Amino acid sequence: MNRRILIAAAALAASAAPAFAHLNPAEHGSLAAGFSHPLLGVDHILVMVAVGLWAAQIGGRALWVVPTAFVAMMTAGFVLAVAGVTLPFVEPAILASVVALGLLVAMAVRLDTAASAAIVGVFALFHGHAHGGELGSAGALAFSAGFIAATAALHAAGIGLGVALRHLSGNGLLARILGGLTALAGAALIFA
Repeated sequence: MNRRILIAAAALAASAAPAFAHLNPAEHGSLAAGFSHPLLGVDHILVMVAVGLWAAQIGGRALWVVPTAFVAMMTAGFVLAVAGVTLPFVEPAILASVVALGLLVAMAVRLDTAASAAIVGVFALFHGHAHGGELGSAGALAFSAGFIAATAALHAAGIGLGVALRHLSGNGLLARILGGLTALAGAALIFA
């Protein structure tokens, strides 16, 4: 069982596509483009899985409140972008979120649920705005349904991975290592 989990985690990490490699919504259909947007950018994958890992580390209500806060604020950021409201530093904030959330997992930071939800919510606003910026001529409703579903799936994968890793190493070391690797990957994306 342990070996299968580690192999699956390694396969997931090895299969991540380069950052910012997203389908053009106008060319590939809005629902498919929306669903693929978070799945085709390593920056999005790392953050969304890290949110799930961190929620699993915190435990309790955070298991559902933290990912839900991310999805809600990501949706708000999307709506802002579609409405033409600009946010400064969207891409730098997304890259900073990879480093910050990786460090939160690596250091196993335990904040109360509301503070944790607020932290991921701020970063999610920028992720959602980026999704809105990728909309093009696609339908906003179908596109948003796609990226919300993909985001929720990545959060669930992070939670499942976090719970599995806690069982593998009772001290949480494996999740902390993944958090550190996430932060390093974020730093590499910044300087790439």
